[in-house]
Amino acid sequence: MYDSVLSPPGSYNRVVKQTAAIAIAYLIGSVNFGIVVASLRGIDIRSLGSGNTGTSNVFRALGKKSAAIVLLGDGLKGALAAAMGSVWMGDDFGWVTLFAAVVGHSFPVWHRFKGGKSVATAIGGVAVLVPWVGAVLAVIWIAILVVWRTASIGSLVAMALLVPLVAVSGHSAAATAWAAAIAVFVVVRHADNVKRLVTANERSVSE
Repeated sequence: MYDSVLSPPGSYNRVVKQTAAIAIAYLIGSVNFGIVVASLRGIDIRSLGSGNTGTSNVFRALGKKSAAIVLLGDGLKGALAAAMGSVWMGDDFGWVTLFAAVVGHSFPVWHRFKGGKSVATAIGGVAVLVPWVGAVLAVIWIAILVVWRTASIGSLVAMALLVPLVAVSGHSAAATAWAAAIAVFVVVRHADNVKRLVTANERSVSE
């Protein structure tokens, strides 16, 4: 992973470019559409519902239209970060910049490091790096949401499938490793949801 993605010691110019790309991707990820959309309506989404800034809480608090805008915006910033890394430094590096955007979404510098759980951002980036995998994950997430009305179940299933799907897609070991890092990060962000699912206390999107 190191040799094929991150520059070896001594490659100064490449290291500078990679560092800049990672920083830009993190800043892109830090633009939290849940907070922005709610703020435009004079609302602090962090003070409503679960306090989360993601699509599910926006849906509960502000409705379908606002939730759709947030979902699209969060997905697009993952796509932008992944595309930037791929074009600038090669396909495998797109996974690195996507990971940076995912971290930025969860811990946004613009919003006191309190963000969402990065599912839409992750899937949006995957849709650029491995389009068919991104499409499969999006369809699965939406299908589970429609059937069970619980976003966290769809998110966890999508992340569980991310690594095996990337592995069979013909991408490098480095890409698979970074996909695993993204999946683990997003699952860890759902730790509270997992606890509520185990105790049958998880809320549906309509509650």
